[in-house]
Amino acid sequence: MWTRSLVLSALLVLAFSCHVQQAQSSKSAEEKPPASSTAATIPPEALKVVNPVKPTASSIAAGKKKFGYDCAMCHGADGDGKGDLAVDMKLKMIDYRDAATLKSVTDGEMFYVIKNGNGQMPSEADRLKDEDIWNLVNYIRSIPKNSKPPVAEKAKADAP
Repeated sequence: MWTRSLVLSALLVLAFSCHVQQAQSSKSAEEKPPASSTAATIPPEALKVVNPVKPTASSIAAGKKKFGYDCAMCHGADGDGKGDLAVDMKLKMIDYRDAATLKSVTDGEMFYVIKNGNGQMPSEADRLKDEDIWNLVNYIRSIPKNSKPPVAEKAKADAP
């Protein structure tokens, strides 16, 4: 049971990340269609849903706890996109520490993807309450504010 839950969570995180990466990249005529033809179309009304859970310290802490259990295996403990599963599967995950990463993604969109799944990612509706999902949204939004910018880390690594 635990293994199944872990695999389902990994797929959830993977599909959400793929969706966010697609939203950020501009499409050209030569680009191939996404690998998964089962990617969900997010209803326009879902994009406009406002997070009813205020991003308080307790909400962010609850989201961080869920993230650690369900998301870190792919997104990394600090949101850098270098979780063990992502590295093992050679997945290129986005870096949530970069403030621009989720700039074009609404809270409603993020909630919809986590709750309903996307592409190969299964729905988390049967495992997580809506409030848990909103707490995850709040935590993911807080990651860039609570971490060093990736650019600064790169410059530091490049220094002699």
